[in-house]
Amino acid sequence: MSQIYSWGIQFIQGMQALGGPVLDGFFKGITFLGDEEFYLLLFPLLFWCLDTKFGAKLVYVLLITGLINYGLKDLFTQPRPFVLQPGINLIEATGYGLPSGHSQSAVVIWGALALRTKKIWGWIVAVLVMLLIGVSRIYLGVHFPTDVLAGWAIGAVLLTLVVWVVPGIIRRAGRISLILSLILISGVTAAVLGLNPSKDLVSVVAIFWGFSHGLLFLSRFLSLSCSGNWGKRIARYPIGLLVTLALYLGLKTLFPEEGEKLYLLFRFIRYALLGLWIGLGAPLVFRLLRLIEIDPVDRTNSNFSV
Repeated sequence: MSQIYSWGIQFIQGMQALGGPVLDGFFKGITFLGDEEFYLLLFPLLFWCLDTKFGAKLVYVLLITGLINYGLKDLFTQPRPFVLQPGINLIEATGYGLPSGHSQSAVVIWGALALRTKKIWGWIVAVLVMLLIGVSRIYLGVHFPTDVLAGWAIGAVLLTLVVWVVPGIIRRAGRISLILSLILISGVTAAVLGLNPSKDLVSVVAIFWGFSHGLLFLSRFLSLSCSGNWGKRIARYPIGLLVTLALYLGLKTLFPEEGEKLYLLFRFIRYALLGLWIGLGAPLVFRLLRLIEIDPVDRTNSNFSV
């Protein structure tokens, strides 16, 4: 065992020695703020109820940072602490450890939310959440301190790119024709899956495929707005979330489990349907229920600019 691994395990054990059931529960709750399930609760809220354009942008930001994180983990192939010290982990985790995906995503997503608020309190909350999520990963024994530090650093770089680069890319993407957009979406999906079709990568790419197709058709033929009274905005969320959870949890029980035949194919279908529902299905249902303002637009000039 290398010296840095030994130091990291000692650091984790030292943190856990100061804890107990209350602190265990606290950090398990904090780490949930970086889990897949939390983002499935957060992004529909943003996209359906608060700010459609910002919500769509943030979905893509999370997907991009996820792809980068999986790529770096496969590059470094660093084990997690419990691989070297069995039993040190207080929760389950899979895959390689460096960099910490929770820490990386926390900086990007919560940093973007803080930028959106344009308030000092927004940055205070964001930085606090970033720090706590990173610390929770160490305390729970699923990441070395160096994994978390690397995640924070990479997240800071990606957040800078989000501010300076992503808006220009999105503006240019909005000018691409419908057919070419469909080809590019499927091409990117196939190319990424061809590199390493792991279950986590399949999830990210499938969400990208489904959400992009939904958003593309919605933006080309309809104009989506989150404006409206707060009663209607609030009503959208439980209705849309009910189907979201049905797809996420219900299909999980019906489809093949990990290790079974065609598992990755059905995992792709499940997450693609999730993305399609969030990006297109739910807004159309809201329209039918008169809970959202969606009006026909000029199809010759229907780019979705964010």
